[in-house]
Amino acid sequence: MKDTLRHKGKRNRLAETVAGKGIKDKKVLDAIRKVPRHLFMDSSFEDHAYQDKAFPIAAGQTISQPFTVAFQTELLEVSPGDKILEIGTGSGYQTAVLLEMKARVYTIERQLELFKITNLFLPKLGYRPKRMIFGDGYKGLKEEAPFDGIIVTAGAPELPKALLAQLKVGGKLVIPVGEIIQTMTMYTRKSAKEFEKKEFGEFRFVPLLEDKN
Repeated sequence: MKDTLRHKGKRNRLAETVAGKGIKDKKVLDAIRKVPRHLFMDSSFEDHAYQDKAFPIAAGQTISQPFTVAFQTELLEVSPGDKILEIGTGSGYQTAVLLEMKARVYTIERQLELFKITNLFLPKLGYRPKRMIFGDGYKGLKEEAPFDGIIVTAGAPELPKALLAQLKVGGKLVIPVGEIIQTMTMYTRKSAKEFEKKEFGEFRFVPLLEDKN
């Protein structure tokens, strides 16, 4: 597992590409510069690691496009120490970006094969979420709620109500909602019963499925 100056140069260019597409949050761009994305992919894909594209990983899933990761993370407005729930650990790349931003990350993965790989892999790179859970992300993580932010990295056919209930007042849920094409949606909790909803255009994600396999 090597991370060389050549890789760092490619990450700097990737951060510039993502910034060129509209990402302004310096903390997000710094995290993109730091996380060695090539290590999260099969070594045969290493040449593609710093292109702004999604790529296949284990269990029929994908490692998200860096712009999408940056876009969702920017919407969350992460501050150091924020308690963030991630639904869909996947490769762990989004998890690592959040950890680079000094968030306290709780992350849930429903694909057992992926969970086993990422659970071993992230600590080897020095990334240590507060908790990594094999489970059903639809239900969230009630025992650790409330959260400053919740990020869903798979397309939800509809909004899982349990996730809204686990937000702090002032907290944000960032979730792609839709069947085949998703609309990136952000819910901000304004009070115990009041939520503000904003939409940010179309994206394509693998589906968020109920119940773990």
